[in-house]
Parts: sequence; C-alpha cells; structure tokens
Amino acid sequence: MEVEAFYDRYPYPPPIEDLAAYRQRWQDPQRCRADFHLFWPTRRYRKDHSILVAGCGTSQGARYAVRWPAAQITGIDISATSVQYTEELKRRHQLDNLEVRRLPLERAADLGKRFDQVVCTGVLHHLSDPDAGLRALREVLKPHGAIHLMVYAPYGRSGIYMLQEFCRRVGFRAPDADYGDLLLALKALPTGHPLLNLLHETPDFQTEAALADALLHPQDQAYSVPQLLALIKRNGLTFGRWLRQAPYSLRPGLMSRIPLTMRSPEIPAEDQAAAAEVFRGTMTRHSAVAYRDDRPDIPRIDFTTNEWLDYVPIRMPDTLTLREQLPAEIAAILVNRAHTQRDICLPVRPNELPLLEAIDGYRTIREMLGTASRDAARSLFERLWLHDQVVFDATRSESMGTL
Repeated sequence: MEVEAFYDRYPYPPPIEDLAAYRQRWQDPQRCRADFHLFWPTRRYRKDHSILVAGCGTSQGARYAVRWPAAQITGIDISATSVQYTEELKRRHQLDNLEVRRLPLERAADLGKRFDQVVCTGVLHHLSDPDAGLRALREVLKPHGAIHLMVYAPYGRSGIYMLQEFCRRVGFRAPDADYGDLLLALKALPTGHPLLNLLHETPDFQTEAALADALLHPQDQAYSVPQLLALIKRNGLTFGRWLRQAPYSLRPGLMSRIPLTMRSPEIPAEDQAAAAEVFRGTMTRHSAVAYRDDRPDIPRIDFTTNEWLDYVPIRMPDTLTLREQLPAEIAAILVNRAHTQRDICLPVRPNELPLLEAIDGYRTIREMLGTASRDAARSLFERLWLHDQVVFDATRSESMGTL
C-alpha cells in the first residue's frame, strides 16, 4: 500500500522518547474531568472507559494510555514503523493498559471489541474511501459512545494544496524526494504566497516528516464544514459539537464586528459554522465530536430551560485569566490558548467576576449564585461555554429534570 509505505518512510508525528512531562500534565484531576465531560456532559465521570485510537501513529496511543491509566486503550495503525515506536513507548513507560496492533482502521471489527470512545485524528482524509473507514469505526462504537474526529479543512490549507500540485507537476515525489531540495524550493516562494504564513507559524513544518506529510502525501482529501457534516451524517453518526466551538460561531472575536444583519441568532448553527469557516479563511483542520445516530439521547447543553442551574462548570485547562492594564469596566479577559484564532477572547465585567471565581469544578451554578441574578448568571455561563472557557457536568440536571 502506498500510504503504508509512506508512513514507514516518514513516521508521523515525529517519534518521541519520553512521556514524563505529558504524564505530569494529566495528574490534574480537573483536566481529566474537563476532557471527559467535553465528550459526555450528561454521563457520570469515570476513568475506566475503553478507547480505540484509530491511526495511532508513533505516540498517540501511548499518550492516551498515560492520560487514562485506569482505562483500556487500543491503538491500531497500518505502519509497522509507527507500531514499533508505540510498542517502545509502552515498554519504556510500563503501559500495561495499552494494546497495539498493526491493523487498518477499516478492519477495526477484527479486534472483536466495542469502545466507549473512538479517536481518529488526521487519518480519515488519507484513506482511499473515508466513508468506509468511518462506517467501520461507527460499528465498533458502543451505543452511548463518542467519536473524536479530526480532518483537514480546505481553505486554510490552500497554500499546501498549491505546493502539492507543484510537486506533482515537476515529478517531485516520495520516497525519492530530497528534503534539502524541498527546503530550497520553499525558500524561493514569492512574497504573498498562501503557504508562507503556515511555514512561519507552524513549527511542526521544520521536520522532514512533517513537510513530507503536508506536501508529498500520496492521498489527501480536505473537508469543508458542510462536507464534514455530510460525511458524519451519511455514515450513521450525529454531530455533537466542535471540539473548540468558538471559532465556528458568529458571536465571538472578529465575527462580532460583522453587522447584526449578517449574524442573526436565528441562523442555524450549521450555517453559522460554514459561514465562519469561509469568512475566517484560515482554518486548516476541523475537530468534531460525534455520536451514533441511533442513540436516543444525544448530549446537548441547553440554556433555554432552567436545567443550566444544575450544571457544574469546569474550567478548561488551557484557559488564561488576564487582569492587568484593563479598562475600569473590564475586570478580566479570558483567553483559551488552544484557540489558534488570536482574536477570540472573553471580557468579564466586575459584577460577573465573583461568579467566575466561584467555579471550583464541583458546585452547580445554582449553588454558586449567591445574590447574583439568574439572568446575569445565564448570560455569563452561556458565554463562558461558547468561548470554550468551561465545559459542564450536566449529570445533576439530568437526574433532577427541568425545574
């Protein structure tokens, strides 16, 4: 197989030897709880779920085994080189909860297992038949499971696709391509070429494997927002949410400067996301959460009823609270470092600060209210959620019902 041979020659992501720092980051219980409830807001928190990492590369399966030591992790990949690197990490870090198999994800059913979570990031767009691959993953997902998908996006990668076409036209192909020649060609790119910003802003492109993966890959298909949503729907899944949802809304950041006539709240969420993608023009990938379409209770966060009062807000681990040199009417600026769009931030007013500071990851909004008005609290927590500042543990509202 051409793709298999490609990754044996250019293992990606670049192999690593040590996961100690990664392990330390995931010692934080709030990080773990936030990650869990991002996928399952209405499910009781647990650490012993089963995870399939489909296309685990050189280290992703091992990372999940470190992240969730009580969970059972299975990593599959078509590349013997990638499997070998993952096996070495397993031995070095004594990851007894990790099983690694050399297996194409289209044959995931051969594992004879079903999983609470399937992680497939950066893989579907390299398959000859992405639909068949996604259907295969859906079949090994438990009825109440969640899939984390990441696929390439077309508009932000326009420069990459131009250079892919250039390499094809001049006969510059893997595995015989010379890395030094490729670097020389990239240095000659004219000012204003769409690839230049990516080259300057993405440190990953400094390695041979990363450049080969971007520019010389034999199979590469990107998906716009409508195309990804259609891919999910026609393969027996239902879209849940964007992993980072703020960039797909017409409300945060630069999108808030658009005239109100162009960003009505009545615009369906799917159209908002598609509009945001083409207006921003820089998204290089889409990461989404999806569920089986035969699941009767697709998890949703809802502020239209009073259920939100019994949500437990959990701060996202990559958020920053800035308090210095701000106008008097602004008490803090919240930034999520996981956003690649630097315009997205959330101002917090002085009267909202006590509620923000009351978030401990265990109390419900109702328990935190104090003298704050419900309308003010609803506005704040809806904005925190929209800006990827919090996720919610909604299990209490599920058990208590709408009040």
